[in-house]
Amino acid sequence: MHMTAIAATAATLLLATLTAVAQGTASVEGTVTLPKPTAQAKPTSRYTGQTGALAAPEPPTAIVYLEGVPLLPEDKPATNVVQVVQKGMQFGLGLLVVRRGTRVEFPNGDDFYHNVFSYSKAKRFDLGRFLKDEKPAAVTFDQPGVVKLYCEIHEHMRGSVLVLDTPYFVKTDTNGVYRLTGLPAGQFKLKAWIDEKLVHELPVDLKAGAPTRVNFPGSP
Repeated sequence: MHMTAIAATAATLLLATLTAVAQGTASVEGTVTLPKPTAQAKPTSRYTGQTGALAAPEPPTAIVYLEGVPLLPEDKPATNVVQVVQKGMQFGLGLLVVRRGTRVEFPNGDDFYHNVFSYSKAKRFDLGRFLKDEKPAAVTFDQPGVVKLYCEIHEHMRGSVLVLDTPYFVKTDTNGVYRLTGLPAGQFKLKAWIDEKLVHELPVDLKAGAPTRVNFPGSP
């Protein structure tokens, strides 16, 4: 009886190990057809002395993420810190994706004031004016959704933060190429977020140990 119990325990542990491995060894890769870059906005300022050399905006990219994966009971919101720098009167990054709970700092890299704010439902805030040498203001993004970034001083500045309640996401490169690894096996939805009005969605059947190829269609 004792040997039987040991064997049963070993079999259970082996099954659990194999299941855990299978849940984290699938991957998906492909391309997203990106929109063409928009024309460079003319820099404007609400206040005199608040303009300088204008940097090029970030080229279009997309966020690819897996939807429908149940979160483990021990899963908790993120606690990491990332930065969105204002430099050359642009948000860098222009498109940021974070896990719910992530804290984002907004350091000023220019030699004049910026004032980052958002009126988005997922996160409403106004950081007030701050200079390069001041401690960066920060915001914790604790609700999933899209948060649009603006500068109260420079009207042309635009940015977006996509807050997700899943750890399975990746940002494409500027050619629309992506690779998402460490995924569980199973049938889920794969989404490609380009902007609030354009989100592609395709079903995927992920297999452990075998990469799946998914190319998203072109924008209408």
